[in-house]
Amino acid sequence: MCRAHDPFHWSKMSRWFTIPSPCSSCQSQRGYAQESGTISEDVIRNAFSATEEGFLAHVRTTREIKPLIAATGSCCLVGVIWRGTLYLANLGDSRAVVGYLGRSNNIITEQLTRDHNASMEDVRQELKFLHPDDSNIVALKHGVWRIKGIIQVSRTIGDAYLKKPEFALDPSITRFRLTEPLRRPVLSAEPSVFTRTFLPQDKFVIFASDGLWEHLSNQQAAEIGIARRLIRTALQEAARKREMRYADIKKLDKGIRRFIHDDITVIVIYIDHEFLLGPKASVPELSIQGFADSVGPSKFSTLDGTN
Repeated sequence: MCRAHDPFHWSKMSRWFTIPSPCSSCQSQRGYAQESGTISEDVIRNAFSATEEGFLAHVRTTREIKPLIAATGSCCLVGVIWRGTLYLANLGDSRAVVGYLGRSNNIITEQLTRDHNASMEDVRQELKFLHPDDSNIVALKHGVWRIKGIIQVSRTIGDAYLKKPEFALDPSITRFRLTEPLRRPVLSAEPSVFTRTFLPQDKFVIFASDGLWEHLSNQQAAEIGIARRLIRTALQEAARKREMRYADIKKLDKGIRRFIHDDITVIVIYIDHEFLLGPKASVPELSIQGFADSVGPSKFSTLDGTN
């Protein structure tokens, strides 16, 4: 699941230029998995690294004719279930939350990923620690904490102009203007990686972009638990905050709606423990890409072993 973030609106980006799908991390991951014959944290980290390097290479070859490509970036959340274990990696503020049954058969939630967003105190402290000589590494702008006063997320694919001096943008582009030349990367493409061996009480995992979590808590989302209902509930909450009707939001053009609510992508995976731990379990012939809104044959089916 990958989502282009501010300062660009994805609906407008496609009018200006075409970029490779950030979900190429899934393709890279498959390649590394095939080489090693398994899934591991290192495989996932290598896939993210290859995706970042590939995208920066694309920026390097196209920025002369499309300079704003250097300001294009994306959050990325990847999950792979392999032999009863969930492997997760994320950049940015998309989130994975597991829902499991408590002792009273109530749904309890646990956030499995870490939000890389400057609104979080620990993220701001991390940035200040990494940049002790930069008093403006985080700035409060219009009531929102942003890195260099520009972007909220601290880890991304892309956003080359905030990672390498060679990708500096023309100062006349005020939207992305830095107060001083870049001395070192202020954003990172190093994902946070997590693993969870499924427990019998685990029932489902929600993968969603920050557009959902802006309006629903982890617990609220888990109590709904169905992707379409989650999206509708989040949109209804966005409409309420804007003193609008849900039906009115649905009628708006995508470019206009982006000012009302952030993009929302949701995938809910229900856990079949009998299948996962069964002696004949195999890699399922299914792959879901939230970024592309597509479902198709799993590219991991070439791997040996059980799921």
